[in-house]
Amino acid sequence: MSFWRLLGNIIWLLTFGLALAVSLLISGLLMCITIIGIPFGIQAFKLAAYCIWPFGSEIVQVDATAPGCIGNVIWFVLGGLFSALMALLLGVIACITIIGIPFGLILFRMVPLIAFPFGKAVVPAGSSRFA
Repeated sequence: MSFWRLLGNIIWLLTFGLALAVSLLISGLLMCITIIGIPFGIQAFKLAAYCIWPFGSEIVQVDATAPGCIGNVIWFVLGGLFSALMALLLGVIACITIIGIPFGLILFRMVPLIAFPFGKAVVPAGSSRFA
């Protein structure tokens, strides 16, 4: 890992990452209380892991199954749209300063993952492995 990725991840963690990850972990735990909510809780945990250390990771499409598509529709309607719009707004706010542009770009990259998390995976950048 390069020095700049490490520095970016540390600054990200202190500014946006920790708050986003903790909120996603709490919501994931709440979703896992019911059996029906477990798949949605797992997606929240995936988002939380990406929110902790985003520099040096990329989002890839892995599969598009019927249950995943249904899960994406339910996720989008029950909170994905609002969460994606909040990430978009935070990205615009972060891009106001030159120093915040990389963080805004990370937030923009998160929008599709936050809106439709089923069928996507977070892998190390440049990895040919799809989880």
